[in-house]
Amino acid sequence: MQNGNKNSPVCAADGRGLGAMTTAPNPYVAKGVAHVGRVRAGEPLAVTFVLLPKFTMLAFSAAVEPLRMANQLTGQELFRWQVLTDDGAPMACSNGLQVVANGSWGGTTPEGMIFVCSGVEPEGKASAPLADWLRGLWRRGRIVGGLCTGAYALARAGILQGHRFTLHWENIEGFAESHPALVPARQVFTIDDRVMTSAGGVASADLMMQIIHDRFGAKLSQEVMNMCLLTQRRVEDDHQTASLAARLGTRHDKLLQAAAFLEARIEEEFDLDACAAHLGLSRRQIERLFHRYLQTTPVRYMNDLRLQRGRALLGETDMKVTEVAVACGYASTSHFSKSFRKKYGVSPYRFSHFGGEAASANG
Repeated sequence: MQNGNKNSPVCAADGRGLGAMTTAPNPYVAKGVAHVGRVRAGEPLAVTFVLLPKFTMLAFSAAVEPLRMANQLTGQELFRWQVLTDDGAPMACSNGLQVVANGSWGGTTPEGMIFVCSGVEPEGKASAPLADWLRGLWRRGRIVGGLCTGAYALARAGILQGHRFTLHWENIEGFAESHPALVPARQVFTIDDRVMTSAGGVASADLMMQIIHDRFGAKLSQEVMNMCLLTQRRVEDDHQTASLAARLGTRHDKLLQAAAFLEARIEEEFDLDACAAHLGLSRRQIERLFHRYLQTTPVRYMNDLRLQRGRALLGETDMKVTEVAVACGYASTSHFSKSFRKKYGVSPYRFSHFGGEAASANG
């Protein structure tokens, strides 16, 4: 964000990189009242953030601020960071604000950790040259990670196979369609050898807090949490979203089992009899549960699930509307289109970023 401080790594625009930013006062160590005793540290850990178009500001700021706070609390340069973009120019995030870069990633070979920060509409944001650059860093032994939807760039670089990774839950369906051989974990963050990913948002802070904890101990990580006004540090295995019981607002075991059964079969033909047989109930009993606790029917519940998935696929992949309809369990494209328009007030052709001429023809 442009605040005019030429000594700030985030605001510097001379493209000289980490080595040139050693002016006094140290731009990486801010003054503050809260203090933690000095910790043992060798060379500062270099962290590079690569920003892609429409990256998520919350995911980026939640990653860099814990590093700044760790430095501030100890009065030591434990971390130093830089921001790179494709051409070294400022990069606009998803809310329209711009972050000024330190330079371009092209021709550089950063040390330490490299995180790709992406956001909305991640499909195609990572270029082939960027993928080659990331793969080269990976082969040189660097830690390479992704924030929010940065996993798309890592997937294109070919470094996710055989590793646990995650990305924002909203984009998991689209990612799975584009990369069927890769299975994201629905965790807040993952650390798997030299691949580190977070689901975005404040989960970036959870990831950085884990890095601080592992490198400098529990006391410093706890004090950084206090500075961030975080009352609980989520661990790697924590789920991104609320449980099914929390989402539905009930703990009724049979209803939860029925909902889970339907959610696992979105692509299949709706079969309430199979659900009833699985639960040892009658169709009528299941319908009563949905009416009593959710004020809907199993059919409407399933249709909502399918349309939510369809919206995600249309927004995040280059799949055609006909392909999305099939992936969401609809027998015909026309049925899917009518249902989509009724729920969201727009045709799937217009909603899709890849509708092209079809959007004009189908309105």
